[in-house]
Amino acid sequence: MPRKEKSKLRIIPLGGIGEIGKNITVLEYAEDIIIVDCGLAFPDEDMLGVDLVIPDISYLEANADRIRGLVLTHGHEDHIGAIPYILRQINPDIYGTKLTLGILKNKLSEHVLPNEPSLNCVSAGDVVKLGQFSVEFIHVNHSIADACCLAITTPQGVVVHSGDFKLDITPIDGEMMNIARLGEIGKKGVLMLMCESTNAERAGFTPSEKTVGKSLEYIFSTNTDKRIVIATFSSNVHRVQQIIDVSSKHGRRVAITGRSMLNIVGAAVELGYMNVPEGVLIDINEIKRYKPEQLTLITTGSQGEPMSALYRMAFSDHSQVSLGYGDLVVLSSSPIPGNEKLVGRIINELTKNGVSVLHDHSVEVHVSGHACREELKLLMALLKPKYFMPVHGEYRHLNANRELALDMGIPERNVFISEVGRVLEIDRVGAGFAGTVPSGRVLVDGYGVGDVGNIVLRDRKHLSQDGIIIVVASVDVDSGLLLSGPDVVSRGFVYVREAEELMEEIRQIAADAICRSLERSHIDRMELKNAVKDDLTKFLYAKTKRKPMVLPVIMNM
Repeated sequence: MPRKEKSKLRIIPLGGIGEIGKNITVLEYAEDIIIVDCGLAFPDEDMLGVDLVIPDISYLEANADRIRGLVLTHGHEDHIGAIPYILRQINPDIYGTKLTLGILKNKLSEHVLPNEPSLNCVSAGDVVKLGQFSVEFIHVNHSIADACCLAITTPQGVVVHSGDFKLDITPIDGEMMNIARLGEIGKKGVLMLMCESTNAERAGFTPSEKTVGKSLEYIFSTNTDKRIVIATFSSNVHRVQQIIDVSSKHGRRVAITGRSMLNIVGAAVELGYMNVPEGVLIDINEIKRYKPEQLTLITTGSQGEPMSALYRMAFSDHSQVSLGYGDLVVLSSSPIPGNEKLVGRIINELTKNGVSVLHDHSVEVHVSGHACREELKLLMALLKPKYFMPVHGEYRHLNANRELALDMGIPERNVFISEVGRVLEIDRVGAGFAGTVPSGRVLVDGYGVGDVGNIVLRDRKHLSQDGIIIVVASVDVDSGLLLSGPDVVSRGFVYVREAEELMEEIRQIAADAICRSLERSHIDRMELKNAVKDDLTKFLYAKTKRKPMVLPVIMNM
């Protein structure tokens, strides 16, 4: 008979709470664990040199034998991007819809994994049994096709995880969010709703994706003499489909550039999620065969990402495309929080080169894929959950969603804003927080996963601000003699040729520190290095009010 504490349903967010991205949630009952999504986040400005941020899954590693499956809501990076990295430690069965798995397969093909992943394709309406859990996939609208929310039946009741969604009455793919099924689930009773919070501060409803189609038609009709370059999220298959359709209508050929755009469009066409008219799509290498006004280019880089295709075009570093007068660039997206400066930099550079630029502030070329306040309230009204947990967002988003839940009549004691790693336990008596599990963030830098931590970031910040002074000397510890040096190398501190006097002072202070240490009866190499470091740090701060990193290299001959 299971112990009493294991009869509780445990809900543990390992990411996506108090942050944008890195979405992953664990549900646990007795000996069974399921995982919902496993995404990545992009680094903050202070994470110098870091490429990606993924969740710490040490808790899942310690309980790998209890994991019954990983279920995916949709194919965005912040929901599936970390999977290739976590598959190096654990290898759960993975369940997702056709396009979600198609995008994931492309990602996995770029990684060398210890085991062959088990990918199981499901459709909206399917139910998957995973230990004592059963998971129903329910169709929702989002800025990517094949998105689902999840109704998870547990021994304690039904938990609904909204995933990312919006209510689009006129969706591009012709299927509206399945609110009828959600209403049926609500009538039977919902224990908890875990609801996305990205747009919880925005009033009203999110506009339909078809709104963008009308704006695109206007742009193409009024710019018949220009080559049109449109940057958007590569995963927004419906947006790309609309761009292709309006280009075809106006007799234009379409070329696609950007690695992720090529991968996702290729997968979407192959799986039947996009319909490209014959002869419209051309290779980027063929664009010179057409007049500029006969072309539409669809590209990545709408967030200003360095080295993206649009970034390289803007800074004249793209091998096939050079932008200037006669080109119109449309940024069909809105900046993710934190990316505003990057986007602004690209707009400035494009404008400087004579390129016309349209973005969301000047014409309606983007709509969100996330539910605004009225849609969130509608979901709560349909499901009537006993407990409510806002997910997916910074604290202000979570709190705004919490306020909506209170307005909808959910008692305050039943609304839980959690934290990454914090455990919420639910049983027949009630719900409450009960401790934490190991959690956090793991930094990916190149091929290194987790080998960059706070100390390395601190050193990188130090180097970026004040530079480094390297002092190299040879000593004979036995005889207590300084044999050669010290030689001084400066990087990022001062320009040596214009600071010879300062360099000579640094050499003399380093030599004095070494000789003083060598005079002692017991000589320790670490003491030698610390003496040089301490004396130089004090001198340089007094002289320059800067603290470069001082790195003594003392060799015993």
